[in-house]
Amino acid sequence: MIGLGTVINTAAIILGGLIGHFAGRLFKKEQQDSLNKACGISVLFIAIAGAVEGMMSVDGNALVSGKSMLIVLCLALGTIIGEAIGIEKGFERFGEWLKQKTGNSGDSGFVNAFVTTSLTVCIGAMAVVGAIEDGITGDYTTLAVKAVLDFIIVAVMTSSLGKGSAFSAIPVLFFEGIITLLAKLISPVMTDLAVAYLSLIGSVLIFCVGVNLVWGKTIRVANMLPAVLLATLSAYLPWPF
Repeated sequence: MIGLGTVINTAAIILGGLIGHFAGRLFKKEQQDSLNKACGISVLFIAIAGAVEGMMSVDGNALVSGKSMLIVLCLALGTIIGEAIGIEKGFERFGEWLKQKTGNSGDSGFVNAFVTTSLTVCIGAMAVVGAIEDGITGDYTTLAVKAVLDFIIVAVMTSSLGKGSAFSAIPVLFFEGIITLLAKLISPVMTDLAVAYLSLIGSVLIFCVGVNLVWGKTIRVANMLPAVLLATLSAYLPWPF
């Protein structure tokens, strides 16, 4: 069944959010803060692992790094585009609308939890590649694996940040659902190099999410999202990075 992967991923996030919501009640405020920091550190290391994998390669007996210029250009240009469009404000407005419509108007951390968790579970190659595989062949294996990871991430984030994290299921449903529907059009564009570039820049953005979790919101990560699109397009430039 085409689209089953998106359904499984969405359901896993909702279930993780429910478990995290009830588990969060068992912790005191300072314990929730410690859990939030632990979650942030975990996200940082996941992102570092992805970025290092994308930047490092073996040349003979030496380990060399590359793609620094790709990161600089994509992040700089992507941030300029995102700031001009106001993507972060759009996320926040949608989060505020959700907060009001779901009866959580008294939850001051709802919007931050929603935006932070949405970025964490939406950014990355697994969401794109998995949705394409699901849309073309009906193989939802990649999204099923992602669902397990997202279940754990959302459960922890909901217990530390608040119930807004559970509503990250909405952007995941739309993002992966749209890619699944358009899979046959997107698939030729997502070459191995394009996926590698997307994964690298996605890992850098997830690192920024981790920074916000550990040290407070200092980076408007949503405004950097166009960098992921630029990374994909960079795979078609006539010179390598």
